[in-house]
Amino acid sequence: MKVILLQDVKGQGKKGQLIEASDGYARNFLLPRKLATAATAENLNTMKQQEKARLAQEAAERAAAMELSEQLKGCMVKISAKAGNGGKLFGSVTSKEVSDALKAQFGHDIAKTKIVMPEPIKSFGTYQLKCKLGYEITGTINVVVCEEA
Repeated sequence: MKVILLQDVKGQGKKGQLIEASDGYARNFLLPRKLATAATAENLNTMKQQEKARLAQEAAERAAAMELSEQLKGCMVKISAKAGNGGKLFGSVTSKEVSDALKAQFGHDIAKTKIVMPEPIKSFGTYQLKCKLGYEITGTINVVVCEEA
């Protein structure tokens, strides 16, 4: 019996996959637990439509990530911080502060978890931080840390 999986089923397949299952397994386990639905012509068409919509949405998200990556190249984020003797900061500049400054100065909303900082910024200067935008697309954020007036 051919069925379309509605959820991931261990040992059988992933959600949205068309599989061949034995009649008893499908009727007694998959169908009553709403893990699968029978592979009728209508259900197959619905599955194909959903797959098309998912691919279109993925392409749109990928294009948006590429556009954001290009926009980030021209952004120079300025962060002011307090410092003691020798230009050492009190505390450090975190990815949350970079994310907030990026949103306030340029309107780009990037989550702090997507900003990659090898180590916290603890002194004044110019830094380049990587930003994971999804779909193996990365952007570069230029950050300038200056003394608070």
